[in-house]
Amino acid sequence: MSDSARPFTEHVTKTRNFPSAAAWAWAVAIVMTMTALLFLMFWLSVRNNEQRKIDALQTKLDRTRDDLANALAENQTNQDLIASLQSQIADLEKDKETAAQMAKGLENEMRANLESKDVTISQLQGKLTVNILDRVLFDSGEAVLKPAGQAVMQKIAAILTKHPEIKIHVIGHTDNVPIRPGAHSRFASNWELSTARALSAVHYLTEQAGVDPRRVGAVGYGEFRPIADNSTPEGRAKNRRIAITILPDELAGSDVSPMAQKPAAAVPDTNTPATNTTDLPPQ
Repeated sequence: MSDSARPFTEHVTKTRNFPSAAAWAWAVAIVMTMTALLFLMFWLSVRNNEQRKIDALQTKLDRTRDDLANALAENQTNQDLIASLQSQIADLEKDKETAAQMAKGLENEMRANLESKDVTISQLQGKLTVNILDRVLFDSGEAVLKPAGQAVMQKIAAILTKHPEIKIHVIGHTDNVPIRPGAHSRFASNWELSTARALSAVHYLTEQAGVDPRRVGAVGYGEFRPIADNSTPEGRAKNRRIAITILPDELAGSDVSPMAQKPAAAVPDTNTPATNTTDLPPQ
């Protein structure tokens, strides 16, 4: 029989040669599912990467916030410190101004009560110094205060009692003329003479004029702190002096002369024999 003679089997044969609609549907569903899974995996990967970036940025942000908080706290501490220092500076400026006014008042009082041709007052390196020529205080070659010298010391003591915060150094000076041989039994050198004169003034101030001994010191420089030329009689007369240096606690120390060229020497032992026996005029 020819093909056209089998009408009933032709339809069945054609159906068996092509997939059914259900198979196509399953295939499409599988492909779409796999595509969705791939897309989901890609999305999750991207999301995880972005989350890691966000977490890193959050960590940096938190760290930056902590650094900012610390900086602000440190800045506040520095501002408090600056304010405290500024307050201290202001207080010190006030204290300085007060001290300057007191020092000026003391200097004016000294000048009004003491200054004369034999008593001079000067400011040197922050120290007020009263220089008194030896002819007012002592006889030649002696270390006992004369009545005129006692009167000067009494005036100085009266001023000091008004200023209990200050200290004084009484400093003896001589010229460079050596002690004459006849006086060696009392003063082996100009150091002993200058120190004895300073001590004589200190004893009067503390024992007769009522000055607190804790405020007073005595120093002898002999001939080694001149303020004038020792080659002339006038210069030697200026160098033979008692210097009373007045200064606050923080500046306590011995006086410094503008013509000083040698360091102060310690007072030698009075039993040490003199080496210069030239017979020159007494100190």
